[in-house]
Amino acid sequence: MYPLLLAAAAVAAPSTPLRLLGRGLAVAMSTAGPLKSVDYEVFGRVQGVCFRMYTEGEAKKIGVVGWVKNTSAGTVTGQVQGPEEKVNSMKSWLSKVGSPSSRIDRTNFSNEKTISKLEYSNFSIRY
Repeated sequence: MYPLLLAAAAVAAPSTPLRLLGRGLAVAMSTAGPLKSVDYEVFGRVQGVCFRMYTEGEAKKIGVVGWVKNTSAGTVTGQVQGPEEKVNSMKSWLSKVGSPSSRIDRTNFSNEKTISKLEYSNFSIRY
């Protein structure tokens, strides 16, 4: 069944790169706009409130790759990569939304740059 989905996706959009997801499902990656990479650090009440789990879920929903982890300083840090508009959506979420029980005081973004290809294949929680 899955090979048929892959073949159908490839035939439907031959010029669109496909991204493999779990169980061999493929989704077309957006080619609109350049790929971006940005590092982030979120300050506030962001540990002990499932912030990493919600960040991972939001990243997968938006369609970006990268990672998230807690720091010994009580912040959450990570990196996001993907099409510029999707990275911008994730930056907004990291600045304003977070997990339901979190309180975001500020989010610092650094090392924002255009990249030629994604360095990660998914979004993960690091320990």
